[in-house]
Amino acid sequence: MTENFTPEERAAMKERAAEVRKQARKGAKADPEKDLLEKIAEMTDDDRAIAERLHALVAEHAPTLTPKTWYGMPGYALDGKVLVFFQAAAKFKVRYATIGFNDTATLDEGTMWPTAFAVTKLGPDEEAFIADLLRKAVPAP
Repeated sequence: MTENFTPEERAAMKERAAEVRKQARKGAKADPEKDLLEKIAEMTDDDRAIAERLHALVAEHAPTLTPKTWYGMPGYALDGKVLVFFQAAAKFKVRYATIGFNDTATLDEGTMWPTAFAVTKLGPDEEAFIADLLRKAVPAP
């Protein structure tokens, strides 16, 4: 069955398994934000710049989300479930990075709406768009 996955996908699955083991081992002593920042630091310059800005935007516009790694990528969780994540372009050897939202995000708009966005660079317009998405995505208390 693993022949259906790319080497990068298999590596991401192994990273997720290691994340789960580490969390179980460390429990309350775990520092998921430290792990996330280490993953960002390992990225290529272009991916790192986007990931760092996303991290700052999440902290500012969705502070209730908890930073963590998810399949070796930066993720931000609500009640333990990843709501938004960043997939670096270099991680899967693709043309663009992705900012994605899982089903816990309240982005519902009619019967169809986008949940992932390709990104090659973040400027003020893109940051404003992401900030708006973050405010929409996090359910009101």
